[in-house]
Amino acid sequence: MKAKHIFIALLTVCVLGLSSCMEQFAELNQNPSDVSTPNPAYLATRAELLFETNDYLLWFYNQALYTKWSQLGATGSYTEGTFGMGTAVHWQNTYITMLNYRNDIYNYIQAYEHPEMEAYAAMCGVLAVYGAIFSSDINGDIQYSEACQYKYGGSLTPNYDHVEDLYNTLVEELDDYISVFQDNTQVVTARQDIIYNGDLAKWARLANTLKLKIAVRLYNNNADKAKQIASSVTSNSAGYINSLEDAFIFHKADATTGGDLAYQTGNGLAGYMSTGSKNVIDFMKACKDPRVRFFYEKNDYNSKVVQSFIDAGKYEDLPGFVKENIERDADGNFVAWKGDVEPWVRYQGIPIVFRDSPEYNAMKGEYFDYADRYSVKIGTATKSFGMFSAFNEEMVRGRVDFTLPTIPGGPSIRDTEDVPWWGMYLGAGETNLYLAEMALLGASVGGSAESFYNRGVQLSVQEWDYIAGKNKIPYYNATYNYAPDEVSIELKDGEIAAMMATPAVKWDGSIEKVYLQQLMNFSMLPNEQFVTARRSGYPKIGSNLLPFVKFKEVELTAIPRRFEFTTPLVTDVMHDIRLQNLKDQGFTPGSAQSGMGFASTTVLNTERLWQDKNAPQWGSAK
Repeated sequence: MKAKHIFIALLTVCVLGLSSCMEQFAELNQNPSDVSTPNPAYLATRAELLFETNDYLLWFYNQALYTKWSQLGATGSYTEGTFGMGTAVHWQNTYITMLNYRNDIYNYIQAYEHPEMEAYAAMCGVLAVYGAIFSSDINGDIQYSEACQYKYGGSLTPNYDHVEDLYNTLVEELDDYISVFQDNTQVVTARQDIIYNGDLAKWARLANTLKLKIAVRLYNNNADKAKQIASSVTSNSAGYINSLEDAFIFHKADATTGGDLAYQTGNGLAGYMSTGSKNVIDFMKACKDPRVRFFYEKNDYNSKVVQSFIDAGKYEDLPGFVKENIERDADGNFVAWKGDVEPWVRYQGIPIVFRDSPEYNAMKGEYFDYADRYSVKIGTATKSFGMFSAFNEEMVRGRVDFTLPTIPGGPSIRDTEDVPWWGMYLGAGETNLYLAEMALLGASVGGSAESFYNRGVQLSVQEWDYIAGKNKIPYYNATYNYAPDEVSIELKDGEIAAMMATPAVKWDGSIEKVYLQQLMNFSMLPNEQFVTARRSGYPKIGSNLLPFVKFKEVELTAIPRRFEFTTPLVTDVMHDIRLQNLKDQGFTPGSAQSGMGFASTTVLNTERLWQDKNAPQWGSAK
């Protein structure tokens, strides 16, 4: 098998070197039999524990940029600085860690003749492929084929894989891994596999499904090859991820005595993650999409908070979208929600608007005036209340303390439970929406675009409801017994059917709806969402579903599609190779827009990654 063959020369060096190792042990006055050897099962478990792409740095830095450039999130109004780089982090090396573990296991198998353990190496290999796709999405060419082989006789300065070649390599490796998983001589200990509990059929489905992620990324540059890969996925005997039970969803531990493995990260992210954009949240509410409740937090304006503004004589200071959705009695007091009732009324986003533009000035008082309009004083107590819906931090990490919004002088109601974090990396909703896309683009994938689309949307809602429940996000199966009309946010009977019947979701053969549902599904996977918006051109300018706003103040070509690549240091052992690769990719190193003004350069839009070269401009879907 190719995945194993690539190591033969290197592993032969290691095996032939065992005699020299014996001599080294003698020199150290150690008995080789007393030296422990690695166990592939333990190595694979450790790899799974360390696997992470949607990590702290992604949410702390990049997510805000991804979502603002694609207009799928906001951190306030847009400014010139929105289109600069700031301190963004564009590297992601999870795949390197996975390759190291894969190679170590292959080394053990060869040295100690345990071919029945090859599935452990294949498991690490599948995780490496996932990480390589993730890294190449942002970095373009990456070091892969020659990487992580130095200790087995390989190069200390591995060459880069061109993205197109990388995709071919990854598809070949995935096919090899599938063969390993389907080999009934393989022995895997269930308790050492925290992802699929030793179920190699599920590992085979994950490996097969990963090829779809490659196919959709390849389409703009090689449509025929992309369709061929998609067809091979649905015809493969391994099957693909098509149910919640098969989804790549897991949590690493129920508790941990050190570090953050059980909780994703202990670092606070509030203030760095972006907030939902008004366009996106309004779209999801028009779709009656329950996922808006899982992805975003309720704002602070429950009915008791609203009444506190009325009691304080500050009714006019309530946000307009609150006032238009409340029913008042003859004395002006709150009676009930109307229009967008609970819980929908509590989800509000930030408008996509450019600072100091006429549009901004027209809505400044409503959305961007933060003086004392959103605070209220009762007696000696004063509180401020947030009107917008931030991304739900408890969907990202398990150590978050939630405080219920209560009126000044009211009770303190808090949820401080640390919940082991559950993450979704590849679900059946994503899979079916890819198949709907490829079917519309002409691929033979064993079903109709309509059937894949409908199943994809439904499964996406169910999967994210499952994740929200596992992460015990605020208001899931809870109202906290404070505001009497508060409604919990878990998925309710009949909601999926109601969503599928809305005009914005109901199938009509439109590929725009397929892409928009992919974008919604990826709301908690910001890298995937950014890549989908970049390769598809959606949201689209002028759309009557979810429009992309064309600013008068900035050209589309000034909106970045990648991060800056700095000039490698002359002291870097990889200096010449890195510099040559930047030239090969057509990148001008050190071409950041930060601090230069968006009008001064467009290189981060026009000097594109290979997979992005033929994609539509922002908002300009074909």
